[in-house]
Amino acid sequence: MTDTQLPFVEVNTGENPQACVIWMHGLGDSGHGFAPIVPELKLPASLPVKFLFPHAPERPVTINGGMRMRAWYDIKSMDFNHRADAQGVMESADMIQALLEKQHAAGFAYDKIVLAGFSQGGVIALHLGTRFGEKLAGIMALSTYMCAPGSLAKEASEANKSTPVMMAHGTHDNVVPVQLGKIAFDALRENGYQPTWSAYPMEHSVCMEEVNDISAWLQAVLK
Repeated sequence: MTDTQLPFVEVNTGENPQACVIWMHGLGDSGHGFAPIVPELKLPASLPVKFLFPHAPERPVTINGGMRMRAWYDIKSMDFNHRADAQGVMESADMIQALLEKQHAAGFAYDKIVLAGFSQGGVIALHLGTRFGEKLAGIMALSTYMCAPGSLAKEASEANKSTPVMMAHGTHDNVVPVQLGKIAFDALRENGYQPTWSAYPMEHSVCMEEVNDISAWLQAVLK
């Protein structure tokens, strides 16, 4: 199925889903990459959820020699302060917001929608979730960092200051160092958000302990 702007993979855990999770992939992946995680979450039948895994647009990525691939934004440098192309982040956040608002129009209350993302996708989840004007059910940011944390103070929306934010990271991550995740976590706390932090002995990936924790967190924020 497709949105007018973004194609996506849809996985429903039951009929007549009562909540929606929009989950964004990392650099070079697609919506198919995380779709198989849904059965592993083992969500209860009493909580039918609609999962949408959108495909990022294809674009040249500077650090990969200009090769075209699915990316939520260009990465021009591995230097943290210049890693995320801010314009690309904002454009992708706008596209995800359009998808989010379409789900709301289809009948999902905003506070039954979770924004989730891994790596680049987590950057978009954090950027949009902290600036969105309606209260969401939750924001999940896995193995990721924040685009321009210094701008959050003047751009943050009050709507999601009390919204649960799950941050998780691998302690051996050599793609997005765990310190970058902690900077995002600290920026959230300094700006009045209430994130939680979990670390796992893994690289730039997802482990079963983390999957179990994601399941428990989703059940808590969507109950």
